[in-house]
Amino acid sequence: MKTPNERLVHWLARSGMSRGELARRVRSKAIEWNQPHISPDTTRVRCWLQGETPRAPLPDVIADVFSDHFGYRVTTYDLGFGDGALADAALVYDTSFEATVRAVAELGRADVDRRKLLTAAPFAAVAGVEPSRDWLMNTLDQEPTSGPRVRLEDVTAVKSMFETFQRMDIFQGGGSGRLVLAKYMTSHVYPLLSRTHTRRVRRALCEAAAEQTYLLGWMAYDSGEHGIAQRYLIQALRLAEESGNSALGAHVLAGMADQATLLGNPQEGRRLAQAGRHGLSKTDSPACLADLWCLEARALAKLGDTTAASRAVAKSESVFERVRPEEEQAWAEFIDPAYLHGEHAMTFRDLGDPESSEVHAVRSIEYAHAQKRARRGAMSQAALAVTHLQRRDLDSAYAVGLRTLKLAGQVKSTRAADAVEDLQRRMRPFGKNRLVADFNDRAREVVKAA
Repeated sequence: MKTPNERLVHWLARSGMSRGELARRVRSKAIEWNQPHISPDTTRVRCWLQGETPRAPLPDVIADVFSDHFGYRVTTYDLGFGDGALADAALVYDTSFEATVRAVAELGRADVDRRKLLTAAPFAAVAGVEPSRDWLMNTLDQEPTSGPRVRLEDVTAVKSMFETFQRMDIFQGGGSGRLVLAKYMTSHVYPLLSRTHTRRVRRALCEAAAEQTYLLGWMAYDSGEHGIAQRYLIQALRLAEESGNSALGAHVLAGMADQATLLGNPQEGRRLAQAGRHGLSKTDSPACLADLWCLEARALAKLGDTTAASRAVAKSESVFERVRPEEEQAWAEFIDPAYLHGEHAMTFRDLGDPESSEVHAVRSIEYAHAQKRARRGAMSQAALAVTHLQRRDLDSAYAVGLRTLKLAGQVKSTRAADAVEDLQRRMRPFGKNRLVADFNDRAREVVKAA
């Protein structure tokens, strides 16, 4: 015996629609979906209420009907029909603005609810190819038309929240505030995207939503949830395109490049960084450009191209000299000497150049310490420890490793914990040395906590 669908019962009662009205609206919506064969009647609606789950794409069609009625996104999950094609939909860079709104709203709702389908979603190695291409083509489409009008004041309120969440990530790690941000976006921001706006307001709103959707992706990335991160980043890229802010789109591609390289696909990481640089051709953001050159260097180092990687680091440093923080957008705040020197240290670490790596690591550590940035400090201390291991100096590596552990323990960041585990792996050739054993004992709690 089927269990009644209490969620659907709730939403139908809340809407005030009769079963017959819902059936009529579903038939009409199905035609918009180019699914004219979908033709439910009141009997079929009663079956849904009694617990029957309709076949795809009907749950999504029904969700669209309720979304149109209420003026904000109601998901298949809300209606008791499960997640539908959520995990795959969020990987699509859709030309339809409405489809993008639907995908990002459902992604945020699933993230807040910590649904298993999403947490198990894999990273798709080639999913960035079409989004980066389509973003460069810069194709925009229709305006949304439903719901009350959004004002610039509403957008200002959204943008004012960005700095708070970004600084939470910078100083506490991605694991500290992501679900709070996801709840905020799902409850307050994504619903605004479905309402009516002037073109000026729409662009400003999409820019604000893109910034924070990127930040959600970055926080997921820092927490080691790469499948979720990738889906947020793709949707952030689409929203950035809608906003017309090409520097923001290039910034999103930088995040995608960083992730691709980290996950073992440096060729794709390099291509995404290059796409970002091409996208900056009609605007100016020295901070973003310096970051893109930096990330291309990281990819080139993984590919073993010493000459090209060193040249890219030099380009990054040269471009960064032009940065004027007051002229950069808020999302570029983290692209500073602590960050760039830390990344350059890892580039030279991967190239097997401990002398150059040490120079950059020390500079990064100094800046990070002054700013009390534990995550960046931990990652740069780890890079410095590796330079000692590459010189076979275990005593110095151990001392720096202890500072790495102290800083890594202060943040909720899988990347910081990964830096600790990388040190453990690199110490293995030293065998059963007492310093290695002691470091492993101390590292256990940090890795476990992450």
